[in-house]
Formats: sequence, structure tokens, C-alpha cells
Amino acid sequence: MHRRHFLAGAAAPLAARAAARGRGVLMLIADDQSLIAGCYGHRVIRTPNLDRLAGQGVRFTQAFCTTASCSASRSVLLTGLHNHANGQFGHAHAPHNFHTHAWVQSIPRVAREQGARTGVIGKLHVNPPEVYPWDFRAEGGGREVFAMAEQAARFLREAAGRPFYLHVGYTDPHRAGRGFGNDRAYPHVQARKYSPADVEVPAFLPDTAEVRAELADYYQAIDRLDQGVGFMLEALEKSGRAQDTLVIYVSDNGMPFPGAKASCYDTGLRVPLIVSSPDMTRRGHACDALVHFPDLAPTVYDWLGLKPPAHGVHGRSLLPVLEEGSPAGWDEIFFSHTFHEVNNYYPFRGLRTRTHRYVRVLFPELQMPMPSDLFASAAWQGIRARGDSRMGVRRTANVLHHQQEELYDIRQDPYETNNLAADPAHAARLLEMREKVRDFRRRTKDPWFIEEQGLG
Repeated sequence: MHRRHFLAGAAAPLAARAAARGRGVLMLIADDQSLIAGCYGHRVIRTPNLDRLAGQGVRFTQAFCTTASCSASRSVLLTGLHNHANGQFGHAHAPHNFHTHAWVQSIPRVAREQGARTGVIGKLHVNPPEVYPWDFRAEGGGREVFAMAEQAARFLREAAGRPFYLHVGYTDPHRAGRGFGNDRAYPHVQARKYSPADVEVPAFLPDTAEVRAELADYYQAIDRLDQGVGFMLEALEKSGRAQDTLVIYVSDNGMPFPGAKASCYDTGLRVPLIVSSPDMTRRGHACDALVHFPDLAPTVYDWLGLKPPAHGVHGRSLLPVLEEGSPAGWDEIFFSHTFHEVNNYYPFRGLRTRTHRYVRVLFPELQMPMPSDLFASAAWQGIRARGDSRMGVRRTANVLHHQQEELYDIRQDPYETNNLAADPAHAARLLEMREKVRDFRRRTKDPWFIEEQGLG
């Protein structure tokens, strides 16, 4: 077994750990949701429960996953390590069969070993079980949002008086084999349909009938998810544990549309993140700190008073900034993607600051592959059939083919259409960000980093 040492997360003081006994964490994870919620300013979608949760806590406006792909992203959340370091390079299921390294200490392993009860409900999507052990397992049925809340109520009864970590993975609003899972009824869920005429088409997508129809279905799945969040929060209240539980709501990656999920753009990596702590005195505000998935595991350890794993983590606890609007020192985050499915190999690494995004594409000669659910979508098939040269503000060719280095001014170019890497006026910034990414890859033991080969 090879143990690697990374950036160590600060251990909570002994007094804090003692005070945290009996606390809990409820981690709620959406599947493929961008910032489409009323609390994020969306004018069409109905999300009263997410809006209520945001009103009780803090809404992060600059939160990012590190890879816009399900398994890899979830592994980062659960370990605090970038996926190129933890070994979960891509999807865990079926022939893809990627596994987290056996030496990695995950949230459930750390929590169990230090006396907390652990549980998973719905979608987990990481391997192997030895790295992710649970006291309570109710996997599957991720669209059965009422039944998931019933399972949570059972877990909370069994965890009475004990610290706990409950991991709830919804399948909504991920695409189903057909559509978005809206073709059947769900117990206790109101099926609210949305009109294609009313949807807000993002600027990076073409305004076509196929896109509008799929967005309307996507909204319905988010609506169902929101109702599930309401059921879950009600179960927490009824359990009597709401006053000692940190609630975290996040999505694994952005929306399942071309140019978002599995991409290197903000449209795939930027996600909703809402955190509600019973200790907060300031509530209902927004925080613009740049945060990313490696910060979530240390936040859980901090809240539960757990000693972090000896191999360290790549992030830091969010608890100190929950009541701040613009905290100092939270101005850049790194990201890393290698696989989606095993046949979706497109490794890139990068850095996002408040003003710019730098992307290092490891094999620019490859075409960026489309995840199977996006490839089969009506939105993408319509683009292919028509031979559309543009997808909204982006050129289709630029979505599929990237340069070895890309640099974007997010302030002036939020959809990342104008690559500034070859512009002499931006040479100093390019060099700075390139070197920071090289150092990031070196520090985190990126297996794809070969220092002798040019840019690495």
C-alpha cells in the first residue's frame, strides 16, 4: 500500500472535538444541477424548499466541482482529494470500473473509526466498499424522493444520541434512459410540468425546439428534487436533530447538456452550494468565496470534531466563512478531469480565479467526447443532424476541439469563447497561471504529470 502525503487539513482542537459529540451532517447531493433554483435568481423554476434552506443558511455563489463527472466528482467530495490523486479517475459502475485507491481515508471511514454513525441513501457511485464503508445502506431509488426521506427518518432514529454523517444522493435531475424520469408518477410528489415556451435557454445552448423541450423536462425533475429536499428537511425536524445538524446541499456537476457536463467550462463546473448551520447568527445571505469540492470533507470533519486523515486533504473547512459575504483569501481554485466513462478520455487540469480561467489540455489532438447520455439527447442529435456550426454563443467546433492551453477572461467573456493564450498582452498572466497549475499537479502527485515533457 502506498501512502501519499498531501496538504494536511488542520485537526480540530480536542476541546472542539469533545463539544461536537452528538452533532450530525446531512449531505444532500443533486445529480447534474446547475444554478437553476429560485434562490439563485432563476425566474421560472419553482424551488421553495431550496429557497427556504438558503434563507436559513448561506448560498455560495462561486462554488465549483473539480470535475464535471459523477463518480470522479463524488470521490472528491467524499475524500477531500482531487480525483487524479484519489484514484477514482472516472465512473465506478459497469465496464468503466474505476476505483478509489485502497489507502484513501474517506468521510465514512474516518467518521466510523471515530465513533460517528454513517449512512448512505440513494446514489453513491464510487468504489470500492472498503474505502466507503457505511453502517446504514439504502442505495438505489434516487428519484423516489419521499421514500428516501422515510429511509432518512429510520437512520436518524437509529443514530439517536450519536454523531452521524448521512449521505443522500438524488438521481434527479440526471437524464433517465428516456427523458428525465418524468414519465411516471411518484408517491406524494406533485408532477409540475413546465412549458417549453417559458424556459430560459442558456446562452451556450442553441434556442431550438429540442433544447426547449428538454429544458422543460429538466425543470420538472428539479422541481421533484426540490420536493424531496422538503421531505428530507421535515424528517430531520421530526427527528429532533435539526438543532445539532449541519445541512449541506450541492450538485455533483452542472446540467446534462452539451457544453456543460463533462466539459472544462464554468457551465459544467459551477454548481449550487447551500450550507445551513444551527450555530449561524447571520442567515439568508450570499458568500462569494471561491470554494470547491475538496473543501467539503474538511468541513464535515470540522463540524463533527473529527481528526482528519493522516494523508491530509486538498481543501479547507468552510465553517469559518459561513457568515461572511466576501472573505479574504478565497480567490482561486484548481480543477482536474481525466475520464467520464472509460471511453470518454479527455484529461485536463486548470485554475480558476475571480477574473480568469486557465485550462491545460493534456492531449489536444483528441476530440472532447460526449458522455453517452448527452450524445443520445435530442438537443445534441438535433445539433448533429442540422450540422449547426454554433451552439449559442460558442462555436460547435470549439466545444469539441480544444487548444493545449486556454485562457479566458471570465469578466468580459463569461461563456469562454475567446481564448487569450496566444495574445501577447496576456503573456504574463498565462505564465503565472501555467506555473501555478504545474505546481498544483506536482504537489498533488498527478500521475499524468511528466515534468520533463514541456508543459507537463
